[in-house]
Amino acid sequence: MERAGFEVRFQCEVKPFCRDILRQHWPELPLDSDIRKLDDADIPEADIWAAGFPCQDLSLARMGPRSGLRGNQSGLFHDFMRLVGGRLPRAIILENVHGLLSSHGGRDFAIVLKALDELGYGVAWRVLNSKDFGVPQQRRRVYIVAMHRDAGSAGEVLFEPECGDWNSKKGRSDGEKPSSIFQTILGDTGKGPLVKSVAHCIYAESARHTGTDWSRNYVWYPEGRVRRFTPNEVERVQGFPDDWTKPNGFDAKQSDRIDSLRYHAVGNAVTPPVAEWVGRRLQEVMQRQDRDTLRHSLRA
Repeated sequence: MERAGFEVRFQCEVKPFCRDILRQHWPELPLDSDIRKLDDADIPEADIWAAGFPCQDLSLARMGPRSGLRGNQSGLFHDFMRLVGGRLPRAIILENVHGLLSSHGGRDFAIVLKALDELGYGVAWRVLNSKDFGVPQQRRRVYIVAMHRDAGSAGEVLFEPECGDWNSKKGRSDGEKPSSIFQTILGDTGKGPLVKSVAHCIYAESARHTGTDWSRNYVWYPEGRVRRFTPNEVERVQGFPDDWTKPNGFDAKQSDRIDSLRYHAVGNAVTPPVAEWVGRRLQEVMQRQDRDTLRHSLRA
């Protein structure tokens, strides 16, 4: 959102390591630790509230039944809406795994839409893939934009009238099936390292590993050696600058523990270029609204 021209006023994050990283980059910013205990009166005035409520109870990567918005983690959406109801910000951006759309046969997503509608928000949603924004990662996430008392503008933010570079070519009834995007290999075939041109989705927590799903994202060498991505490589795949999640005063003796925390933090994050795209389009819509309001007031 800063890249899109906004000023960040407030943050809320429950994970201690992630709070440390946020303080490292925004040392003067108010930072709360628990949305369940947060009072809306303690939140500074802001036009936009952005939230990525936990995905663990919604994710398709989860083994077994999904608890959905009834779960202890994804259910924090209701705490967010409690705060929204007390302040009614001008615009809301929500991000989550695209499993939100199908959780409990779509009923959980209906709860999200109803909660926003009851507070007077016009809503639009769209699944965006990080690979379409210059990031080498197949990462589908649903973005929801809600504008208070404005049913049309939310759609203008998320849906552009022009075609983007990522639009698919027309399908053909005959011919060879196109190869998977994960089959293209990059690197030195003689010496290595070798890597897929597009990474699988970087998860904060997966069904098979804690940290990142490196069982599918790996680097290999012609002689047979295989390794997982380094923390910096995961940051690049997610669209962050190198060392963004590296804490000040890094202790090499604790590198394994810190690396695990960094994997989790990056996998749990929003892809910055995608957020910037949404933010810039929201900025354009809000500026146009302000100009229209000014013109109407001058006529009056």
